[in-house]
Amino acid sequence: MTAPAFEEFEPARDCGCSGCVHRRRARPRRPPGRLAHLPARRGMAVVAAVSAALGVVTPAAALPAGHPTHRQAVPGDGPDTPQGAESPLHGPGSGAARPGGVLTPRTTRDAIIKRAKSWVTAKVPYSLGRYWTDGYRQDCSGYVSMAWGLNSNQWTGSLAKYGVKIKKSQLQPGDMLLYHNTANPQNGSHVVIFGGWTDSAHTHYKVYEQTPPHTRSRTTPYPYWSHAGKYVPYRYKGLAADSAGAETTDGRTSPDFPGADSFGLGAVNTYVTELGRMLIARGAAAYYPNGPGPAWSEADRGATEAFQRAQGWDDEEADGLPGPRTWGLLTSGGGRDITPQTTEPASHGVPGYPGKGYFRPGQSNDYVTRLGVQLTRKGFGRFYDDGPGPRWGEADRQAVAAFQRGQGWRGGAADGSVGPETWRRLFS
Repeated sequence: MTAPAFEEFEPARDCGCSGCVHRRRARPRRPPGRLAHLPARRGMAVVAAVSAALGVVTPAAALPAGHPTHRQAVPGDGPDTPQGAESPLHGPGSGAARPGGVLTPRTTRDAIIKRAKSWVTAKVPYSLGRYWTDGYRQDCSGYVSMAWGLNSNQWTGSLAKYGVKIKKSQLQPGDMLLYHNTANPQNGSHVVIFGGWTDSAHTHYKVYEQTPPHTRSRTTPYPYWSHAGKYVPYRYKGLAADSAGAETTDGRTSPDFPGADSFGLGAVNTYVTELGRMLIARGAAAYYPNGPGPAWSEADRGATEAFQRAQGWDDEEADGLPGPRTWGLLTSGGGRDITPQTTEPASHGVPGYPGKGYFRPGQSNDYVTRLGVQLTRKGFGRFYDDGPGPRWGEADRQAVAAFQRGQGWRGGAADGSVGPETWRRLFS
């Protein structure tokens, strides 16, 4: 397989964009005399003859043998990039700009792919300065702007702000693969739409891209034919709730499941914070007395397990670590919320009480954390220097004993042991 060669296109006579205007002015002028009056239909033969006579070297002849041509930068006030600069949409045939509107209009994966296919079907010609009938510039970044439904034409240096960076394992149809060469944007910068894997090993995928001579879709090696280590996957921020990226309760967009390595002991990232926020919205507020944070904790594990058990999952499934199923239910608002009846199995006829074995020296579990959180809410937090935690300790025993004395119990009845009646009264 060979890498696609990029070609330079002639500026349009009727296009008023800065790129075409500049390139029309920069083109070699015909000398006066009879050559200036030769019919235009003689085309390349005349150009070749004139070039030979004047000693002008054509772009193709200037390149070494076997060297592919590349897309050229649009001169003018825009960035030095192999595609046009940021610009508004253009009205059909008029060149008039339309309002930009919302930064990231809502859309779905199906809509993105449908728009991408529309240019493939129409075989839209590649152009640095022309605009298709839908108002988008006919280059690679204009194509992705169109597929994502943006209200403007972007370039490879600006498209990233409309997406969320993701991993290869998270790629789904409608995401983009972006390479922007910051050191020299004219050298290789390109962007494409990911259309889905074509093999189980995830070495090739279906691409939708705008490249000379026109829009195309074909099987492509991951991440691309050239600059293989430079392409970065992104997910559009404006995916609607029925897409894989779902909207959270505060209106922000959550990407797809970020991977198992984003959670668990030692994990510190924004996904852990987002998980906590979603769990609190589903009834896990008791696990987060100080609110969710980016560092994975026992509170995150316990709240996740509680949510999983609320779905009726068994011990193997309810392991306290979010997987694709757990994450999907949380981001979409599906499944059942956490309730006292479904958080843990009943023991001794008391909902949620796990048994005395969980509250002994050396034990470390989420039930101890929940106990401490509830004791703090009841006014017995003074026994915890650093707040409740998962490991049973003397602070827990003293707090329980104080609570029991507050119930009027004395002697052995107020020894700090957590029995079913203590649990029932504490959580009632």
